[in-house]
Amino acid sequence: MPAAKIPPVPGAGRGWLRIAALGLLSTAILAVAAWGAGLIAFQGPAAAPLRNGLIGAWCLLGAAACAALPWRRASAARRAAPIAFAAGFAVLLAWWFALAPSQDRDWADDVARQFDAQVRGDRVVLRNVRDFQWRSETDYTPRWETREYDLSKLSSADLVLSYWMGPNIAHTLVSFGFDDGRRLVFSLEIRKERGESFSALGGFFRRFEQVLVAADERDIVRTRSNARGEDVYLYRLNLPPQTLRPMFLGFLAKADELKRKPAFYNTLTSNCTTVVFEIARHVVPDLPLDYRLLAAGHFAEYVYDQGGLVPGYSYAQLRERGYVNPRARAIPADAADAGAYSRAIRRGVPGIAASELAR
Repeated sequence: MPAAKIPPVPGAGRGWLRIAALGLLSTAILAVAAWGAGLIAFQGPAAAPLRNGLIGAWCLLGAAACAALPWRRASAARRAAPIAFAAGFAVLLAWWFALAPSQDRDWADDVARQFDAQVRGDRVVLRNVRDFQWRSETDYTPRWETREYDLSKLSSADLVLSYWMGPNIAHTLVSFGFDDGRRLVFSLEIRKERGESFSALGGFFRRFEQVLVAADERDIVRTRSNARGEDVYLYRLNLPPQTLRPMFLGFLAKADELKRKPAFYNTLTSNCTTVVFEIARHVVPDLPLDYRLLAAGHFAEYVYDQGGLVPGYSYAQLRERGYVNPRARAIPADAADAGAYSRAIRRGVPGIAASELAR
């Protein structure tokens, strides 16, 4: 005897769809509530009680909007919560888009100036090259210089990664070398205001402008390896000579762009690593996108996989021999020879010839 067929429950499919839709909508509301709370936290009133009160009120409104969703026949008060939340979101969006980056703030000493470049053929004159003498993070002697470089003498480029918060987060710098032994480092930095400190979360909420710094290695790399105690790794880039010049000029163009049109720093999409990738992609257009562009601590491994580091070594070998801290700490802060630090941190690094260390 055939089994009896069980008739479908009327409306069962629609019930599951409704539950799924409510789940998605609740998730969206919670995400918007979290984003709004972050925006208020980093852009809201300076007075902590008022700022915290606004955050609390906004989160309660988000919770009320979620609580009202399941009710088909909600009271007027319940129906008002999602409407009020949507109106609040519109206000926050208007506030977000009204935020504008500025060049005119009371900047911290180390990002107070933007460098200016004049290029005439092979001759490059850079004003406001930073060469601070750092004894600690707070004890330093400011120094800004005008320097001249000959692009026909450009001979090398090195990738520098400085790890300041675990293995996945690093600051990315590019150092260019010239035949006379001089080196110049480019680094995209947050442009801190005086007394301000970096926040990775704040970088998602237009808290900081960005600035491209041109500096001496004894300044911008040494402050990380010595003054701050970060773990610093240096890798010789495997770049053909014809790509060095456009890479160098790419950094000058980016600095000029930021002078003409200031921009916000973004922890995820516009930071020290993405700017290097952006400039490199103008020179090598087929560079692929990769998660390691977001997890900057693995950026050197990404470059290695693209053939951009010295060949003939494993990545582990390059990383081990590129660790510069023990050598960096052996050079005193007041060393008279400006190149002593640069030579010291390159000893034993694959791809760097002994003749380069003698300059």
